[in-house]
Amino acid sequence: MRRIVIKVGSNVLTTDKGKLDITRVSSLVDQIAWLKEHRYEVILVSSGAVACGRQELKVEYALDSVEQRQLFSAIGQVKLVNLYYDLFREYGIHMGQVLTTKENFQPGDQYENQRQCMEVMIDNGVIPVVNENDTVSITELMFTDNDELSGLIARMMKAETLVLLSNIDGIYTGNPDDSDVEVIRSVKAGESLEQYIQSSKSSAGRGGMESKYHTARTVADAGIKVIIANGNTPDILINLATKPEETIHTEFVPKC
Repeated sequence: MRRIVIKVGSNVLTTDKGKLDITRVSSLVDQIAWLKEHRYEVILVSSGAVACGRQELKVEYALDSVEQRQLFSAIGQVKLVNLYYDLFREYGIHMGQVLTTKENFQPGDQYENQRQCMEVMIDNGVIPVVNENDTVSITELMFTDNDELSGLIARMMKAETLVLLSNIDGIYTGNPDDSDVEVIRSVKAGESLEQYIQSSKSSAGRGGMESKYHTARTVADAGIKVIIANGNTPDILINLATKPEETIHTEFVPKC
């Protein structure tokens, strides 16, 4: 069995108007079902709860950033998980929700309990769907974003591969909008790409390529392969598994 952590960002799961893209979520589930059928152990780190909640409720007065995250995530997480539940059930696959906080990754009982919970889920064929517990996380205790969370999960669960799905094909040698740039296909251990990384955030979430790069570098240095790829590309997960040489992405070679 090959253990893989898949992180999917808000920009993959939502439309240009910020609404949940049901077709995209369904496609993601189809691909994960294929991975399960081909003997992959899958852990899904899914963004999108806040975006879901924001579309469900119109607030009559101004909320600060913490209140918005708490309110919209509480509403949106239910909608998101119910959708995953229904879609996975079509394949006879069980999924379970894991909500976590940064405190749970400190050494001790909480860390071990969280790890054991996901191990027993995987042992019983259940896909853990992980997200930050935004209802109790406040600014100083929040993950930087779900890229950071997925990296911590990959190391905790001793995954073979971490896949970071974004809305671009990987790390480019320049501005992705320029015609003369290309995707960097392989990054060796210790190789720096700082000169190619832009610090801008994504429009729907908290992350950006800078965050993905630093997560990928840290996780690869821990001996886990990391792939940055475009979650909007049809069958991207299946293509990465079956024909990686033909599939555009950036791969961080794990440190031995």
